[in-house]
Amino acid sequence: MTTHSPYAAAADLRHQFAGSVLTPDDHGYDGARTIFNAMIDRKPAVIAQCTNTADVRAALAFADRTGLEVAVRGGGHSVAGSSLTEGGLVVDLRRMRSITIDSDAHTAVVEGGATWSDFDRACQPHGLGTTGGRMSSTGVAGLTLGGGSGWFERKFGLACDSLLSVDLVTADGVEIRASEDEHQDLFWALHGGGGNFGVATRLTFRLHPLPVTSLALLFWEAERGPEVLAAYRGLVVPGVTEDLGGAVIYLTGPPEEFVPAELQGKRSVACLGIYAGTAAELRDVLAPMLALQPDGVLLNEMPYCDIQCALDDPPGLRNYWSGEHLVALPDEALRRIDEQGMSMPCPTASQYLLLPWGGAVTAGARNWPQPHRNAEWVVHPFGLWEDAADDAYGISWVRNTIAAMRPYSTGAVYLNFIGDEGMDRVIAGYGQENYARLAAVKMEYDPRNVFHLYHNIHPAAAARRS
Repeated sequence: MTTHSPYAAAADLRHQFAGSVLTPDDHGYDGARTIFNAMIDRKPAVIAQCTNTADVRAALAFADRTGLEVAVRGGGHSVAGSSLTEGGLVVDLRRMRSITIDSDAHTAVVEGGATWSDFDRACQPHGLGTTGGRMSSTGVAGLTLGGGSGWFERKFGLACDSLLSVDLVTADGVEIRASEDEHQDLFWALHGGGGNFGVATRLTFRLHPLPVTSLALLFWEAERGPEVLAAYRGLVVPGVTEDLGGAVIYLTGPPEEFVPAELQGKRSVACLGIYAGTAAELRDVLAPMLALQPDGVLLNEMPYCDIQCALDDPPGLRNYWSGEHLVALPDEALRRIDEQGMSMPCPTASQYLLLPWGGAVTAGARNWPQPHRNAEWVVHPFGLWEDAADDAYGISWVRNTIAAMRPYSTGAVYLNFIGDEGMDRVIAGYGQENYARLAAVKMEYDPRNVFHLYHNIHPAAAARRS
């Protein structure tokens, strides 16, 4: 390890680097360190904006020489801020975002810095797609390696279920490919183990036919929440409605034409429907919800790539999220969901989602390291606000919401939905047995625990000592 300042050492990195190397005095540094969650304000010593795999290897070698902590940035949507490090090195992949579609083979090869907007728009002309992030600016790699929850998960499974291979650079600069035929242990771990094992520079996906998609948004005043929740619970039938994705959402009514003026800026409840089919078919599926005579209705066929960005939240807001996976949804659970929805910070961009699982999500539970996939329902309090003065209330609302749903919880959790909630929650994301297996994989591919900022899986030897 060198004793030189990392700022001085960065000059050496620049000489062997095709991309850009930024330090705090450089133009563009502050913009480059800004991530989605404005609550995270960290100042890395060096930001290495990579353009190819050789740059990734050079950046990791530089971190090894200087002893700098390593963060890996794709979309920058980690609510815990795992794509930033204070005083360390950020391996920034945002210049590596090429996508190659093979429409005959139904595959996509995606570089590690691509967003879901990049991915979905590349697939759209071919009438193909897969489960992707619910916000189009989310990184493909980060979402997928953490599992990959999205609107079409009940039809296609989580995003990771469509993974065919991952090209990865280890902390020692070794390039490997993980697939069903190569490094099978690592391939298993990458279906939910997140960024714990290396830098994913390229991911290959299986694509699925999506020739026609439709979107519905139905709005009611928030006081209608109990009947909306009850109707939605009855709507989602296993084996029948897998073509339907969506949620019931408590939110502040947006200033859109289809939202009545009296609901704009006010607490509202909505039913979101994302459907693999025509608008007429979606209208039939949502008939029980439409029978509740919503105050505002939007229901149209829409390209999947446009659906994926239709509900994007703006960057620059303060974020605090969590989630809980439910065994069942009895009347008392619905009452608690409504109670917490009615206490949600408003007016803000905060949302409280009730998401149906099952279908292809459950089918994948047998293969990969995430026990939460057996859940029937998910609650996801998604706290978003502007003013730091609102932090205490926003955070307490999320925590209280999760606490209220614990009696109905499976005990597991989807880690992409949460920030830093302690090691017990990390282990709950995998279960004890899967966590032990993941720790062994970690010991093989990252024994020095270089990649530790995403909900950390400790190498097996370290786990035994603790």
